[in-house]
Amino acid sequence: MPTGPDPNSPGPAIGHRVCIFIPSFGDGGVERMLVNAARGMAEQGAEVDFIVRHAGAPYLEWLPRGVNVLEFGDAGRRELTRRLERHLGERRPRAVVSAKGLDDNIALAAKGAAPAGTRFFLRPGTAVSARLDNRRTHPLRRWWKLRRMRHLYARADGVIAVSHGVAEEIRQATGIDADRIRVVRNPNITPELETLAREPVEHPWLGEDQPPLLVAMGGLRRQKDFPTLIRAFAHLRAERPARLLILGRGRQEDRLRELAQRLGVGEDVELGGFAANPYPYLARASLFVLSSLWEGSPNVLTEALALGTPAVATDCRSGPREILQQGRFGPLVPVGDAPALAEAMARTLDDPLPAATLRSATEAYTMERSARRYLEVLGVEASPPVAGEDRP
Repeated sequence: MPTGPDPNSPGPAIGHRVCIFIPSFGDGGVERMLVNAARGMAEQGAEVDFIVRHAGAPYLEWLPRGVNVLEFGDAGRRELTRRLERHLGERRPRAVVSAKGLDDNIALAAKGAAPAGTRFFLRPGTAVSARLDNRRTHPLRRWWKLRRMRHLYARADGVIAVSHGVAEEIRQATGIDADRIRVVRNPNITPELETLAREPVEHPWLGEDQPPLLVAMGGLRRQKDFPTLIRAFAHLRAERPARLLILGRGRQEDRLRELAQRLGVGEDVELGGFAANPYPYLARASLFVLSSLWEGSPNVLTEALALGTPAVATDCRSGPREILQQGRFGPLVPVGDAPALAEAMARTLDDPLPAATLRSATEAYTMERSARRYLEVLGVEASPPVAGEDRP
C-alpha cells in the first residue's frame, strides 16, 4: 500500500543555489579561480555556499557578503561526508562543484543522500596524462590512478574543464561521453586587475633606462621547468642586455640559483619569491615567459595578455595554444627547447604585438563572462548567457 513521500526527506533542489565544496582549500590557482567563480555567480543572482575547513584561508577575503562561507573544521573524511549530507539536505543546492581528488570523492559519497535534482560536477584543472607522463609515473601506478579516476568520474553528473585540451584528456582518460564535459574558461580577469597592476612597486630593474625585463611566475617546481627558461635566458643574454625576474617559491630555489650562476647570468636573474601582488611587475615587464611542461589553463599567461604584456609560451598540454590562439597572440615553442625559447623571446622583444591586440585575446576569461557560463552549465537560474561562449 503506498505511503506517500517521506516527510523527513529533503525537498527538491532549489534552482538558484550552488555549493562549492573544497575543504582541501590551499593557496593555489584552483582556489583563486573558485573564489572568482563564486564572486561572479553571486553578482549575477545565484546564492552560493562556499565550504572550506577554515575561513582564514587565502583569497576568501575577496568573497562578497552574498557568498555563504561555511567552515567544516578538521574533521575526517567520514565526518566531512556526514556534514555535507546534512548541508545538502538543509540547503538543497541545484549544483555541487568540487575541484580536488579527495574533495571529489567526499562530494560523490554524499550524492546518494542529496535532494532530488541536485547535480554533482567535478572541475579538473590540469592535463592529467601530461602530468603523469612528465612525473615519470610508474606504469602500474599510472594504471591504478587512471582506473580510480574512471570510477570517480563515472559517478559525476558532469565535468567542467578549464580548456578544450583538458576536456579531451578527461574524455580519453575516463571514457565518459563527451557531452558530459563542458569547457568553462577560468574567471581570472577580474574587475580589480588593472587597479592592482597600477599599484606602485619599487625595484631597481623597473627604471626607464634599464634593460628589457622578462618576468616568469609560478611555484619553483618541476611543472614550470624554470631550468629551461634560465638556459634560454642565458642564450638571449649572450646576444643583448636583459634581465629575468622569476616570482614564486619552492624547493628548486637553490638549484635554479646555482644554474644561473653556472651559466654566467646570476647577476641578471633574480628569484623574487612570493609576491602578494605580482601584477605591477607583470604590467611593467617587457615580456612574460611561460616555460611549463604541462598546464591546464595557465592563469598568469591570460593575465599578462590582459595587461598588454607580450608573451611567449611552450606548446605544452594544455592551455597555452588555446590562450594564444595557435600562436596568433604570441609564439609557441616546443617543451624543453631552450634555443627555440630564446629565439622566440628575442623575436618578440624586437617586434611585440600592440597592447590592445593582446587584450582582445582574453575576452572569454573575464569573471563576469566565465560566471555566466558556469551558471549555464550548472543549470542554475540566471540571466541569459553571453553569445559566443565556448562549447566543447
